[in-house]
Amino acid sequence: MSFFNDIQNLDRNNVGGWPQSVKIFFTVLLMGFVLLVGWYFFVSDQQDSLNTLAGKENQLKQEFSTKQAKSVNLEALQQQLDEMQDMLRQLLRQLPSKTEMPELLTDISQTAQSAGLETDLFQPGAETPKDFYAERPIALRFTGTYHQFGMFISGVASLPRVVILTLHDVSLTPKSPNKG
Repeated sequence: MSFFNDIQNLDRNNVGGWPQSVKIFFTVLLMGFVLLVGWYFFVSDQQDSLNTLAGKENQLKQEFSTKQAKSVNLEALQQQLDEMQDMLRQLLRQLPSKTEMPELLTDISQTAQSAGLETDLFQPGAETPKDFYAERPIALRFTGTYHQFGMFISGVASLPRVVILTLHDVSLTPKSPNKG
């Protein structure tokens, strides 16, 4: 209790005459206050920025890992892209151009004749442009056997250009016995 009595009987004008225990108490109290204010103004802001930067560091590490994984596969992906571009160029070369369209129609007609089919109708339709190609329907009517028709389909499929056959209204009817 003497400490509390010493604090109550302090003379503010004579700080040097204060008891040693009171001087130590106020020195520790003043140092604690200075440390608290210093921490509040200096360390707290630094700690907040440290936390922010630590979060950013984690984000950058993840981003780095992702990019590193991509870069490891970059050479293989680049090679795959080159191969795909070569394949696209080859496929585009197989598509007939406008100048090759008459030749293609002739090839289709000759394929029908070589298969032994009799051409009843060969009528090219209007061209419909698409992204990489143009569609040109051809109305065809043939007379022949089932096997001749199969040979025709096989012959068209083996043409050097891309020809897509979509068969509409296909009908097979037996040949009448009185027609040779």
